[in-house]
Amino acid sequence: MEYLDFELPIKELEEQLQKCAIIGEESDVDVTNTCKEIEEKIINLKKDIYENLSPWQRVQLSRHPNRPYTLDYIKALAGDTFMELHGDRTVKDDKAIVGGLGKIGDQSFMFIGQQKGINTKMRQYRNFGMANPEGYRKALRLMRMAEKFGIPVVTFVDTPGAYPGLEAEERGQGEAIARNIFEMCVLKTPIITIIIGEGASGGALGIGVGDRVLMMENSWYSVISPENCSSILWRSWEFKEKAAAALKLTSKDMSALKLVDGVIPEPLGGAHSDRETTFATVKETIERLLKELQAKETATMVNERIEKYANMGVYEEN
Repeated sequence: MEYLDFELPIKELEEQLQKCAIIGEESDVDVTNTCKEIEEKIINLKKDIYENLSPWQRVQLSRHPNRPYTLDYIKALAGDTFMELHGDRTVKDDKAIVGGLGKIGDQSFMFIGQQKGINTKMRQYRNFGMANPEGYRKALRLMRMAEKFGIPVVTFVDTPGAYPGLEAEERGQGEAIARNIFEMCVLKTPIITIIIGEGASGGALGIGVGDRVLMMENSWYSVISPENCSSILWRSWEFKEKAAAALKLTSKDMSALKLVDGVIPEPLGGAHSDRETTFATVKETIERLLKELQAKETATMVNERIEKYANMGVYEEN
């Protein structure tokens, strides 16, 4: 287990608990009560820390190296039924975006999402979850296929942004993202979007338009990362905590601003601390939302989706 800086007090207590257990195993001393006291301290400390996280700490938690990524969710939800589909039929297969068909129970889904790597080699292979234009075009190809066969779409957003390289711009990065946003607004099949980690800028929006858009409790969603915001406003990354607070990027903030449709709670300690519970909660959420969307006429569903996004940012002055 890797610990973030604000989790170090938890690490100390968990190390004490391990030592206590070892003493109990290697000697005749009864340490049951001592171990229980330490366990209670750990639970209380976790509640105190995770219920009072700052926006920047939630950003850190969204990037935790043990946090489940898109393929982890897909494999947990669809198991062996998942069949990955490749390529945009124009340039190549972008490894930063994965997608394919899979089933939850008897219901087929088209799963699409950004995929980060779990180690240095895999991060390079996946381009750190930063998609090129061909990645967004692959996603659009799969969404059109889903529309053709009446299959609902589930997208998992987890990216620090679209790839900003020269070659991506030469191949039409902005157009690819804009085309996806347009096409997703009018796609004639249910779309459920879940921000599972980082949701940065147009890179997130390229697969982030949906009938229902939800955020994991410790994810973030914003036009820019706190570090880049800090570097623009203060010419330094040292003000990233201040920038994170000002951007209103947490799930609680985004829900209050009605820019997302809900928040999926995470286990105490974050999604990585209890993956099974996290996956079960996400599965239940997808199944519940799909029932709501399938009860609507297709034209009604699409019109409501368009209206939802058209109304974002509208306000009245008193």
